[in-house]
Amino acid sequence: MTSSLAHEPTRITHLPAIPITAEAFAPFGQVIWPQPDDIPFNLQDAQLHLQNGIPRFYIMQLHQRGRRFHTITRHGACTQCLGAIEGRDWFLGVAAPSISPNPEDIQVFKITGNCFVKLAVGTWHAGPYFDDPTLNFYNLELIDTNVVDHTTCDLQKTYGLTIEIDEIDEIEIDEIE
Repeated sequence: MTSSLAHEPTRITHLPAIPITAEAFAPFGQVIWPQPDDIPFNLQDAQLHLQNGIPRFYIMQLHQRGRRFHTITRHGACTQCLGAIEGRDWFLGVAAPSISPNPEDIQVFKITGNCFVKLAVGTWHAGPYFDDPTLNFYNLELIDTNVVDHTTCDLQKTYGLTIEIDEIDEIEIDEIE
């Protein structure tokens, strides 16, 4: 039996990877940069929301998956912190917290290896993506985040959309400034 539903053909949308800054990333969470050890707690520290369970801090090893994605996920019960251990650059697709992601609002950030990001509760995210064969990331979430708090939207099935991450070349960066 064949389905009577017509499937929209997949379109590939190229998104430039925006260099990470605290201001640009603010709608999605925080960027945490190195600071001297003797500074007291301040607004540049990660503002965590982990009270709904037991925190899990671990190192996850990921293998290179290219720069295309068609699924995006959110966690509604906690914040999540991600950073590359080896100081390598990486990419993360994000959309503001909402019940469903708006494909027009998805942005991609190029995250430098000298910082980590804290995703706000409910922020849609895809990644990490990177060009190295393998990369290790530290990850802070709850022990059951990926079991009970893992809502995924398949952009391809829902919107006929796949996103490909492009790097902004030096000429485009000069035009932005």
